[in-house]
Amino acid sequence: MHDIHSKILTLTQAVEWRQALRRHGNPLIVTNGCFDVLTPGHVAFLTTARNLEHDAGLLVLLNSDDSIRTLKGSSRPIWNQEERALVLAALVAVHIVVVFPSVRCTDELIRLAPDIYAKGADYTISSLNSEEREALQRIGTQIRILPYDPRYSSTKLIAKIHND
Repeated sequence: MHDIHSKILTLTQAVEWRQALRRHGNPLIVTNGCFDVLTPGHVAFLTTARNLEHDAGLLVLLNSDDSIRTLKGSSRPIWNQEERALVLAALVAVHIVVVFPSVRCTDELIRLAPDIYAKGADYTISSLNSEEREALQRIGTQIRILPYDPRYSSTKLIAKIHND
């Protein structure tokens, strides 16, 4: 059994891991997000993403605390980046977690050059950040939009907790 801490890598380590996957003929699937309060919807999404390709590696690019505050306001995140990374790393579907510092993960995507980039259906191809979308298209990454269950929105869950 692997120690979950060993699944949390720096970007440089993740690029080396990606190169090993490529040498063995295994595809890489990447997704990204805040994953602030993990829900059943997140687990279903990550499991679906992992199963898009046989023998694929699933790497989650996790927004840093600072980037979440920029995206969602000063009351977020609920859990810090180390705690969120540990929870994600504990999931069987997730092979690697990399915390990234900026609001957008364009540079990380370019360096990792995934075969598939997965996002939830709360996005469309056209609503993806244009810089990230153009980088993915330039490196030949297939973009896959996966089912999303709006009942499991972290933002709605946090609002409900505050109102109860």
